[in-house]
Amino acid sequence: MKRFPFPVLGQTLFLGMALSSPAFADVQDDQPRMHDHEIEELFVTAAPHSKARLDVLQGNSLIGLDELEQRMEATIGETLSGIPGISSSFFGSGASRPIIRGLGGGRIRILINGIGSIDASGTSPDHSVAADPLTAMRIEILRGASTLLYGSNAVGGVVNIIDERIPSFIPADPLSGRARLGFGSVADDYSGAASLTAKVSGTDDKALILHLDGYFRNSGNFDIPGYAESSVFHAQEVTQEEDGHEEETFGSVENSDVDNKGGSVGISWVQDGAMLGVSYGVNDSNYGVPGHDHGDQAVRIDLDQKRFDLKGNLEKSFLFFEESRLRFGYADYQHTELEGTEIGTVFTNEGWEGRIEFIQKGIGNINGSMGLQIRSRDFEAIGDEAFVPPTHTLQWGIFAVEKISLDPVTLEFGARFDHQSVDNKTLNQKRNFDSLSLSAGAAIHPTATSLMGLSISRTERAPTAQELFSNGPHLATSAFEKGNSDLTEEKATSIELTLKQETDWFSARLNIFHTWYNDFIYEYFTGLQNGGLNILEFRQRDARFYGAELETTTQIYATGGHRLAINISGDIIRAKFSNNGGNLPRIPANSATFGLAYSTAKLEVSGDIRLVSDQTNIAAEELMTEGYTEINMGLSWRPRGEDQDLTLRLQGKNLTNAERRQHTSFLKDLLPMPGRNIKLSVTYGF
Repeated sequence: MKRFPFPVLGQTLFLGMALSSPAFADVQDDQPRMHDHEIEELFVTAAPHSKARLDVLQGNSLIGLDELEQRMEATIGETLSGIPGISSSFFGSGASRPIIRGLGGGRIRILINGIGSIDASGTSPDHSVAADPLTAMRIEILRGASTLLYGSNAVGGVVNIIDERIPSFIPADPLSGRARLGFGSVADDYSGAASLTAKVSGTDDKALILHLDGYFRNSGNFDIPGYAESSVFHAQEVTQEEDGHEEETFGSVENSDVDNKGGSVGISWVQDGAMLGVSYGVNDSNYGVPGHDHGDQAVRIDLDQKRFDLKGNLEKSFLFFEESRLRFGYADYQHTELEGTEIGTVFTNEGWEGRIEFIQKGIGNINGSMGLQIRSRDFEAIGDEAFVPPTHTLQWGIFAVEKISLDPVTLEFGARFDHQSVDNKTLNQKRNFDSLSLSAGAAIHPTATSLMGLSISRTERAPTAQELFSNGPHLATSAFEKGNSDLTEEKATSIELTLKQETDWFSARLNIFHTWYNDFIYEYFTGLQNGGLNILEFRQRDARFYGAELETTTQIYATGGHRLAINISGDIIRAKFSNNGGNLPRIPANSATFGLAYSTAKLEVSGDIRLVSDQTNIAAEELMTEGYTEINMGLSWRPRGEDQDLTLRLQGKNLTNAERRQHTSFLKDLLPMPGRNIKLSVTYGF
């Protein structure tokens, strides 16, 4: 299969998905389709009936296998950080969630094959996502409100990690697999992953398919360019200590090591027009939490999750539907915060989520789908840091989306109704919420390779259990959090302009957005303390978020299999309280990236420079964060070219060893991101 490499951010994006192994695609109905002799990228997260990526109106990113291999980091947050519109909640090597357009936590849904990660990562930045990018085949990202399909907790965006734990199509070969080994110098990081898919029995038309995968990661304390404390933070403390650097952490961050391993087994029956499969997976992680000591004892988190998934598709007409899809996931999650050898706080989350979708038969130029989604969550924290009482949350929603094709114009409409109940088991207190979300969009294709689109949405988000009922110390945020049981739904009105161009020599995507929030839920800095911790109260206030994201790739030379391309990207995000009320905290700084890449069938050389500005648009309780310049380079070699899926990579990340701090991180003034990192990896598929 011919590759069409177009580098983005110094990585490689394939226009038309270059499938590097027979078992690449996620689901049978999401297979790439041939149009005009090229392979069309399908974006399965954007709509139940799948969309060509060019047709997705809101900001999006599709991280294919090759780019994912090059971006690979220890956490999903750091793997995606740096993509326009995406930052991270960096809390060391063990915990990091994506921040999308300045929003995180309960406003961003992290999915595994369309079903939530069912963990405790949304309650605190030091809690890891129970998923590792090592076994992912691709990652799809929606930036902006995605509540119609995924509920009110997707008001800021969606990250969908797609793997093959449930086989969904009959592979071309009876046995296929993939393996990866990697090393990173900044933390002596060793990692590996392998997967195997086998046709156990059957024919080309129907078969029983077995899938096995596993992964491991073992890394030590990571190196930093200098002192752990920022110069801005140190200047604030200098009056209290004559030599502020004398006892500071320097050069390496203690208690930042990670030991992570896991795997899954899945089996499916697949035949023409139908499939049914199940999988069982485990995730076992033990990682240090830097900057989060309890007395003189370092704090570690020992995480364990056991997960069951079910997936079914049936292409059989009934009533006015032509296809039905079923997804279900159940997980038993627990993590223990260890203070030295003593148990501090135990967090448990037993939850399940199910969704069923019906794809309508086309009626003239009208296509659509509708569905039902249900989520249940039993959450409990026991110990010194039990800042959230035991709660049970039940959410259910019904949704419908419709598309009307009036060539060259396409109109889209959608609606969703949600009900949420949150039960505080300690106080026997219960809150119920009903939410309605609506969206409309219009797109025109001036040419077959371009799009101009405008989308408008009004979404509602019910408050989470943490926002309603918190009442205790939360050391990760250095706060004593106080919930507000009188909170109401958060309402947002969003408008987004999308411009896209995709040709053989030029690719560009521009998204301009503005969101107005009524009763935005945030943590108010009271200025008071409890036990030495700042008291933060959940309150509501009108706010607005606005900004833009740009990605461009220009192929400046293409002759005889040799290609040279320039890529430029960047993002801008602002977030303010309405009526001159000041800035919201932890909003990403503006950034821009300039990259250059040369590629042949066997070799690819790339480099990029990423510029991150000072963040001076800060909230009252924040310190400014200094910007930085990051230089990265990469070399990929495929010894057998396209005849064999074998790639050796050498990468240099942050080659100048610049001090880099994420303004979105609670630890930004106490913990910089890792320093210079030389990475080696080898991947092999058959």
